[in-house]
Amino acid sequence: MPVRDHRADRASSPIDGAVERFLRHLRVERGLARATVEAYRRDLTRYGRYLEQRGISALRDVRHEDVEAFVGWLRDLRIDDAQPLAARSVTRTVVAVRGLHRYLRAEEGASGDPAASVPAPATGRSLPKALSVEDVLDLLGAPTGEGPAALRDRVALELLYGAGLRISELVGADLDDVDAVERLIIVRGKGDRQRIVPFGEPAAEALDAWLVRGRPLTAPRTPALLVNLRGGRLSRQGLWKVLHAHASAVGLDGRMTPHTLRHSYATHLLDGGADVRAVQELLGHASVTTTQIYTLVSRAALRSVYARAHPRA
Repeated sequence: MPVRDHRADRASSPIDGAVERFLRHLRVERGLARATVEAYRRDLTRYGRYLEQRGISALRDVRHEDVEAFVGWLRDLRIDDAQPLAARSVTRTVVAVRGLHRYLRAEEGASGDPAASVPAPATGRSLPKALSVEDVLDLLGAPTGEGPAALRDRVALELLYGAGLRISELVGADLDDVDAVERLIIVRGKGDRQRIVPFGEPAAEALDAWLVRGRPLTAPRTPALLVNLRGGRLSRQGLWKVLHAHASAVGLDGRMTPHTLRHSYATHLLDGGADVRAVQELLGHASVTTTQIYTLVSRAALRSVYARAHPRA
């Protein structure tokens, strides 16, 4: 059953209104990050359209069977009639739906919670994909030339790998966040948690070249560390395009995601003997459990080497 987006040709529905109140609660009362709230909005918009096409115009009329049917529909959904919705996306959507109904019962006096006993599908645990050191070096050497774009791209790649930054963290950084002498950058991560991360000499050299010979030529109109060629702050989508273009140039496009260099940074630190607690701090993970998945990546690599090389493997 296809679900069209009717936002352009319909007035706000009672379901839309309830969703907006829930999102305001997440943003104001619970202090969730803007990106998280927007992810909830996308998931719950899909839920609302699904319910309306089943003839349900108000959330008070939703039954347990409707939520279960929605989960089944998500599992069968095909994006652009080809790729199924990722298991993590299905799980995230179910979490959003359960949160919405729990809010309506606790805060708005709804008589029941039809989603309470609907389980989120298990996603399993997938290991982060890290590049080899050789592949990372090829990627870091991809931006060539001395123009503003090449100088910016070079420092962007060096900081993504050399400091393990998320793309959103790097595009959100300002000039005042960088200490070029001490080679430190102040990072504002998920949940507005702040950390200070060191970076190495290659990143420092790329940073100096960008600040002296590249950034001024863009006539910057913002305190952002990275700007586009019109002088505005480089967007997350803009930086992802930069990363993807250089990955394609060195034959890594099929292996690259926005977090690949961050995954490689963590894996290479642990391979080099770094303590997992130190890597947790550098990555800005709230729990060491999140960081420990990278130790599994290192063990998997060791097992692969053993399996290929040992005669008794």
